[in-house]
Amino acid sequence: MVMTKPATRPVNARFSSGPCAKPPTWKLSDLADAPLGRSHRAAVGKSKLAEAIDLTREILDVPADYRIGIVPASDTGAFEMAMWSLLGERPVQMVAWESFGAGWVTDVVKQLKIEATSHIADYGHIVDMAELNYDNDVCFTWNGTTSGVRMANGDAIPADRAGLTLCDATSAAFAQDLPWDKLDVTTFSWQKVMGGEAAHGMLILSPRAVERLESYTPAWPLPKIFRMTKGGKLIEGIFKGETINTPSMLAVEDYLVALKWAKSIGGLDALMHRANANASAVWNFCAANPWVANLAVDPSTRSNTSVCLKFTDDRITDGAAFAKAVAKRLADENIALDIGAYRDAPAGLRIWCGATVETSDVEAMLPWLAWAFEAELSA
Repeated sequence: MVMTKPATRPVNARFSSGPCAKPPTWKLSDLADAPLGRSHRAAVGKSKLAEAIDLTREILDVPADYRIGIVPASDTGAFEMAMWSLLGERPVQMVAWESFGAGWVTDVVKQLKIEATSHIADYGHIVDMAELNYDNDVCFTWNGTTSGVRMANGDAIPADRAGLTLCDATSAAFAQDLPWDKLDVTTFSWQKVMGGEAAHGMLILSPRAVERLESYTPAWPLPKIFRMTKGGKLIEGIFKGETINTPSMLAVEDYLVALKWAKSIGGLDALMHRANANASAVWNFCAANPWVANLAVDPSTRSNTSVCLKFTDDRITDGAAFAKAVAKRLADENIALDIGAYRDAPAGLRIWCGATVETSDVEAMLPWLAWAFEAELSA
């Protein structure tokens, strides 16, 4: 017997892990101040870009001597830019526990062909960061968007490391407390925790990373959009809003709206609190329902943004088909949109719990998940 459909519905059914939900107060009219049809190099354009950098620094509490740049091609572009520009001076430790980290391994090993040691963990698990050689450069994701597994902290990264740490933090920035003194390169994109528009990336460099850029020249040619130095010196303009390529000023305005919303609710602490509350609602649901579980094996490494779930009921014979059918039922009811697991990840669901999602919507969606589960078992 299929349970009755729940009476309460989420106000916003957008639980996609990227692009993610807009801030709850967002309105299209908020973008009216975007300098459309103007050059990003005009005073108004430069001012908007600089404001985006300054607010990012303020909300994330990025140290004053770290550079922040807006770069092309989302988080992928930012991380590729860092790898191609910085790596090769010494061996590399490549770390992966989900698909995007695995992609960085492929780039270094097969494309750049740098001497590298790969440390790979299965979905649901994480690499022991204490086992790495930090005299090498180290590349890793902080939060595995496709596995729902994150680093609990940066304690394993030594302060006196000889190598650089390159961190893909796209689904961690603005939701988790990043230890800047342990990170030499940090990248993320606007469309994750802040719910911004896609195609723009953020690149944050420590003084040690800048020193590497100015003292080391890679053996391979660099495309124009990757070049951060000229004549052996950092192109400082990139980190003051003078972007390498033409940015969308509409997308910049959208990011500014999200940053101002974040500041208005209390900044990073409030953003983390919201994400934690959202994720806790899902974790509590899993604890109360034995047919579903968090993909992350260790509770200390469970993501509070990209919460990945697996079905554990023995009656399910085809996990991939079952999970797809459950996701479709929820989408057809306009209860939860785009929550299927990532294509390379184990079969299951992925519920975005970042700060722009309302906890009341997560709580309203979960009884529907139970309904969809029962309905699909009975189908």
